[in-house]
Amino acid sequence: VQLQASGGGLVQAGGSLRLSCAASGRAFSGYCMGWFRQAPGKEREFVAAISWSGGTVDYTDSVKGRFTISRDNAKNTMYLQMNSLKPDDTAVYYCVAGPTIATVGAIWGQGTQVTVSS
Repeated sequence: VQLQASGGGLVQAGGSLRLSCAASGRAFSGYCMGWFRQAPGKEREFVAAISWSGGTVDYTDSVKGRFTISRDNAKNTMYLQMNSLKPDDTAVYYCVAGPTIATVGAIWGQGTQVTVSS
């Protein structure tokens, strides 16, 4: 599985961005997908994950109610809609995949920078 993230950028606090992650490779079928992020000087942290069917999702508490994860398996693409962005959301966002929600960080793609100005 190969993962390609896009959609990052610079936005003012309160604004929105939508990240996309395109997956390729035959092994993608059945995989859970998700997002991690890493802010400057901080460790990487889990953001959100979604099961293959989309029926199970999980979010870190700090983004609940503001971020929505979704996927379109026909397009081999996952999305992260980010609303009400805060400066604390500034980070490099990484697309990940794995066989289960718990192991969604098994495969990593390159990151996309999200910067939220105050």
